[in-house]
Amino acid sequence: MRNRLVLLIVVALAAAACRSGSNDPDVLRLATTTSTADSGLLEALLPGFESQYNARVDVIAVGTGQALSLGEAGDADVVLVHARDREDVFVAEGHGTFRSDVMYNDFVLVGPIADPAGVLGMSLAADALNAIAAAEAPFASRGDDSGTHTKELGLWEAAGVVPDPTKIWYQSLGQGMGATLQFANETGSYTLTDRGTFLAQRATLSALDVMVGGTTIDENADPALLNPYGVIPVNPDKGGVNVHLAEQFVDWLTSVDVQRQIGEYGIGTFGQPLFYPDSEPWKNR
Repeated sequence: MRNRLVLLIVVALAAAACRSGSNDPDVLRLATTTSTADSGLLEALLPGFESQYNARVDVIAVGTGQALSLGEAGDADVVLVHARDREDVFVAEGHGTFRSDVMYNDFVLVGPIADPAGVLGMSLAADALNAIAAAEAPFASRGDDSGTHTKELGLWEAAGVVPDPTKIWYQSLGQGMGATLQFANETGSYTLTDRGTFLAQRATLSALDVMVGGTTIDENADPALLNPYGVIPVNPDKGGVNVHLAEQFVDWLTSVDVQRQIGEYGIGTFGQPLFYPDSEPWKNR
């Protein structure tokens, strides 16, 4: 009788342990850009996903290049980034299973209110960069292989300028967007930023203003400054990838309800969205 009682207790404890374990949240490793974190967007969105799927999202906010490298190494389950050509290569080389449009905003060139290079109101960022280089006015580059850094390098190329990091006027920082904006604010430098992060941090950037790109995306006359974001599940062949939860995240992020939340984020505070929904379900709603 005693042995049978002990056995029943052991079985009951084991069952309780299994029930407890089943309530533990599943973990999703999200490698993404600093802009989605610095703008506050992820903080606003992710609790909904975690609640709906009993999940915990571990956010790794780095530059796009680093985010894609984490995916390539199998150290992330899903990537949310903004460098379209590099995203397509990532999928073509088999590191990701597919890419989905998520949202877009735009880049703007910001700079000191005194505007020593005289670029305020220029329509094209490449023309403004040419003027900044000619004046050797201070410019702060993220220098971190991010999507913003990739865009900046492309704009310098369009301007016919090869910036030299050994020159005093060109500072390559190796920092995220928030830190780069703070540096530009403190040193009176120009820099390229996504509009969302600039708006989210504008209260602490009293020395900076938008030089090229206007006050809203509708006023931005430079098509080169469009900034689309894509989400890509990492290839499960890399091992240890939570592909099921990653695909659930993609479905959730691109759903009409969450896209609506993305499109509404920032309006109450800044009078405009920080990001604009762009998924297929949203466009086909």
